[in-house]
Amino acid sequence: MRDVAAEADHRNVPLEKVGIKDFHLPLNVKRKDGSYSSVLGVVEIAVELPKHHRGTHMSRFVEILRRWQNQPMAEAEMKQMSIEAAEIFSAQKVYLETRFKYFLEKRTPATNILCTLDYDCTFSCRWNQGFDFILGVQVPTMLVCPCSREISDFGAHSQRAVVSAQVRYDEGTIVWIEDLVPPLEKSGSAEIFPLLKREDEKLITEQSFSNPKFVEDAVRDCFLGLRQFPNITWFQVSCEAAESIHNHYAYASTSWRRPPHKPARPPRSRPSGQARTGQKTRRLRD
Repeated sequence: MRDVAAEADHRNVPLEKVGIKDFHLPLNVKRKDGSYSSVLGVVEIAVELPKHHRGTHMSRFVEILRRWQNQPMAEAEMKQMSIEAAEIFSAQKVYLETRFKYFLEKRTPATNILCTLDYDCTFSCRWNQGFDFILGVQVPTMLVCPCSREISDFGAHSQRAVVSAQVRYDEGTIVWIEDLVPPLEKSGSAEIFPLLKREDEKLITEQSFSNPKFVEDAVRDCFLGLRQFPNITWFQVSCEAAESIHNHYAYASTSWRRPPHKPARPPRSRPSGQARTGQKTRRLRD
């Protein structure tokens, strides 16, 4: 049969990304305790298309992804999947992203009831003669406005916010989602819980009003927390708040990159016949 997608194109326009998105795939994500969580991965995969190719074969993306269903998925598997796509499509660049909900248990602050909260996470990578992997986590939190708290006779306006972090880390190491969530969660005025009894609600309300924060405060606290991870080489962190008294969002963001290692400077050699520092220079006698 005629392969229309494989025909030549003469418009001289290369395409940066061609692929499929919003593809649902059952996957397993390893937890810090060694067990696995079954998650629904929402996958986007694309390749670079040269200017002389009219199209690509979209079914091949599905064939690649289906081979990984119900399999563990993390940095190593994303790398292998990217290499497969590069070989099958003869592509120089491959883009791959998997989004999923990750559930962690937490206890209510006053009544100590065990409940489960979901966090939006992403594994994203790019293959371009090398592999670049980024872990992303979004954490819901609560913010109380410091200005409103200061100027109001009664109360203050508060809003739910989302703190997001994307991190790169040293090859051969792991940053667990379980370790990444706490510093983001604690950056707000108070944590978010799926279940709160009256005693819990009272405690969270009082805690948040005694700890008012701007989105700027949340991002700076996240910055300091993430910089404590010894294996993180780069991160980008942001906070976005749905303002309760406005019809817009407030946000702040920043990034950090670990400084390159500077090798120790070799000791300075002294010219022949020169005395040590602090002594006068003299000529050597025969």
